[in-house]
Amino acid sequence: MSASTRAVSLAAFCRVEKNAFRYQLAVTWHGQLNLIDDPYRFGPLLQDLDVWLLSEGTHLRPYETLGAHADTMDGITGTRFSVWAPNARRVSVVGQFNYWDGRRHPMRLRKESGIWELFVPGAQNGQLYKFEMIDAHGHLRVKSDPYAFEAQMRPDTASLICGLPEKIVQPPERRQANQFDAPISIYEVHLGSWRRHTDNNFWLSYRELADQLVPYAKWMGFTHLELLPVNEHPFDGSWGYQPTGLYAPTRRFGTREDFRYFIHAAHAVGLNVILDWVPGHFPSDDFALAAFDGTSLYEHSDPREGYHQDWNTLIYNYGRREVSNFLVGNALYWIERFGIDALRVDAVASMIYRDYSRKEGEWVPNEYGGRENLEAIEFLRNTNRVLGEQTPGAVTMAEESTDFAGVSRPASTGGLGFWFKWNLGWMHDTLDYMKLDPVHRRHHHDKMTFGMLYNYTENFVLPLSHDEVVHGKKSILDRMPGDAWQKFANLRAYYGWLFAFPGKKLLFMGNELPRVGSGITTPASTGICWTAATTGTTAFSVWFAT
Repeated sequence: MSASTRAVSLAAFCRVEKNAFRYQLAVTWHGQLNLIDDPYRFGPLLQDLDVWLLSEGTHLRPYETLGAHADTMDGITGTRFSVWAPNARRVSVVGQFNYWDGRRHPMRLRKESGIWELFVPGAQNGQLYKFEMIDAHGHLRVKSDPYAFEAQMRPDTASLICGLPEKIVQPPERRQANQFDAPISIYEVHLGSWRRHTDNNFWLSYRELADQLVPYAKWMGFTHLELLPVNEHPFDGSWGYQPTGLYAPTRRFGTREDFRYFIHAAHAVGLNVILDWVPGHFPSDDFALAAFDGTSLYEHSDPREGYHQDWNTLIYNYGRREVSNFLVGNALYWIERFGIDALRVDAVASMIYRDYSRKEGEWVPNEYGGRENLEAIEFLRNTNRVLGEQTPGAVTMAEESTDFAGVSRPASTGGLGFWFKWNLGWMHDTLDYMKLDPVHRRHHHDKMTFGMLYNYTENFVLPLSHDEVVHGKKSILDRMPGDAWQKFANLRAYYGWLFAFPGKKLLFMGNELPRVGSGITTPASTGICWTAATTGTTAFSVWFAT
């Protein structure tokens, strides 16, 4: 090893002096002399205030500091890397700029915060990277960046250096369209299966969806588009509810800018955009958040608190300030940087109850001996408070399936602070009624009227969502009694009841194009069968649109 090469290794462990000076390293490699800028001559990257706020868990926009940010320091262009891994023994940034060699760029540890940081000269936008670490147990791990703004499409898992998207200001007309007194009719869509290319069954791109989905939803009379999760996720056949990249739109349908183009196209025709947001759990894939630094960093260490038995996923530790900050910042990120108008929070019941889908002995009571997850409740209240203060006009909706009081009421009165709550009880009751033969319905009229007894306890959305057409369930049309004519007649009556009943409306894609015998309406791997529309289907869709 040459003296110059030894200097590179030693520099990683040298203390940064206050009186830093400019210099370059002369490195001889394979007989060639190269002058390189030493990453370790640059001072600390995180400002003291950022370190304080990140450690305290009150940094509103942690994504502006953590992750990868192309920058110029002391006249040298490169990228600032920082990652929270307090229990790792060593962390290096590896990527296309250093041949994925973890010996090249060991990072500096800010002990007061557990954040590792380094400015790498020459690393630039468009290059791939990961974090290589020796974890708390001495094992080598290679992790994607939790704060990556873009990521590779599966099966590859590297993060991509790219700039922070510009902020998008929500204009008054979009704010008004979200209000309690506004007419809201939501079209719930999974972008990967709404429509496919007919020749190869491949997905439409974000830009193709902007050209096809947006005008279709507008023609059908909807006011809002709700997108099933667009965060990067590993499995094509899923709806996207197991995200591995919370800050990165999936590359399946194009780039981040393509996704912003889609949102802009929706706004241009007067459609607000709702994003399904998943802060309740994350998958156990080794390249992502699971056991990030060798310890249960983002999740609970006790599986009775940190493991979802139903979904084989891990549960965030909301009581850890840095984890809560990561999630709150993510909610703000989608609204401010992409122009998302609302967030629909998935599986809230699984977050706020420690015994959710667990038997006796499989869960840990809270400090008062109760079943409520007090940390998750405080996290949800804080998220709604931050969004209300920082992005007035944007709203949140809760998919909450229990009778928890005050989901859409202010935290000051004991509520969770959401603007709206899905009325899943109304959905189940009315569908149970409509599937009955008319001769038997007179004994069950209470299923149609019971919803009014509690209708004004919350700000309700009436959802006929994706959960009602998957996992072997019949389509809504096929649940109706009688022959084909009677099924369509019943469905028209049911949709009329939906739109007449007080509350905001939500319909999952495909339910406006019902077909007798269609079974599961929209499998994630195939999508809506547009070519199989019958005369009854076409007539129904025209009736629905008008």
